[in-house]
Amino acid sequence: MSQHETRTAYQGIVDDLSYDYEGVFSTETIRQAVEDARLALEPNAKIHTFLPVLTARFAKEQLLAAAQATGAVTKQVPELLFICVHNAGRSQLAAALADHLSGGRVHVRSAGSEPTGVVNPVAIQALAERGIQLTEAYPKPLTDQVVRAADVIVTMGCGDACPIYPGKRYLDWEVADPDGQSIEAVREIRDDLTQRVSTLLRELDLEPKES
Repeated sequence: MSQHETRTAYQGIVDDLSYDYEGVFSTETIRQAVEDARLALEPNAKIHTFLPVLTARFAKEQLLAAAQATGAVTKQVPELLFICVHNAGRSQLAAALADHLSGGRVHVRSAGSEPTGVVNPVAIQALAERGIQLTEAYPKPLTDQVVRAADVIVTMGCGDACPIYPGKRYLDWEVADPDGQSIEAVREIRDDLTQRVSTLLRELDLEPKES
């Protein structure tokens, strides 16, 4: 992608988000959010031609979280945030399971204290065995916006990295790391997280659907 094409792509992202968040954020705030998203994702980007697409998604999610945190956008369902170190295994598994088991009755985010480049392919395989597709997930850094927007925050192996704010529920789950593990081991992790997520949903008065 040439420099001109790159500039055009990022300007298009700003224009689209300015339309989406008209009356909520200024164009300059949106432009800064896009630049922050690009800088956050660029170091771990494996294929740079995909970077504008991921930047657009990350910037939009960060703006939504910021709007929710300030009350500019009303939360329609509980907000769950799952955090691990690399946002490549445990937190991705937990977030996908929560979204699937809740049937859309929660909004789910995931993040990493030290995000890596790609989602663990064995984790993707383990979820696919349960009919859950993780084709669009990507590791992303933990930000203050998503913590402030969350109602329930679940950490796995990185509790010290998460800021503490009043009025939120914090959980720390001791879950094995799927990094470098066999499919058999990751299936056990998936099933462990299925039980934990199901319990959490029941505590939120949301009976999980069949997995």
